[in-house]
Amino acid sequence: MRDAVVEAKVAVQEMREALTRTQGELKLERQRLADAERRGRLASEIQDQETVTVAERFAVKHRERVAVLERKLAAQQEEVALADRELGEMQGQLKSATQGRGATEADRSIDRAWREVGSHDLQDDVLKGDIDRAAREATADQQLEALKKKMRKD
Repeated sequence: MRDAVVEAKVAVQEMREALTRTQGELKLERQRLADAERRGRLASEIQDQETVTVAERFAVKHRERVAVLERKLAAQQEEVALADRELGEMQGQLKSATQGRGATEADRSIDRAWREVGSHDLQDDVLKGDIDRAAREATADQQLEALKKKMRKD
């Protein structure tokens, strides 16, 4: 369950980064549309019909791209909201599942690692993989030790 929460956190962060990229693309495309419209107006003022035609063609292209990016942005915002809700539910389930037992050293090390990594936009995939692997190994070691102790008692 803990691995699923960690993966969900990474996925939500990646969705947010994609959302930010789309916002940047939309801003740039809106600027291109404004430029094409301005060029068309200026060309029409000097009665340069060829430039007006080209500017109108580019304006249509940029309007279509803006419309697509606006729909994409809306979908990504909904996706992030849904993922946030799901992550919250998963964290609540994990918290209720782990209540009653003290936090193990592996739990504390995972929490520390994610607090440190969470502040750096999670862009370093290698670091994330190392943290996940270390957490899994620490958990497996603890489970193995607990199983060994249990086997000795029986």
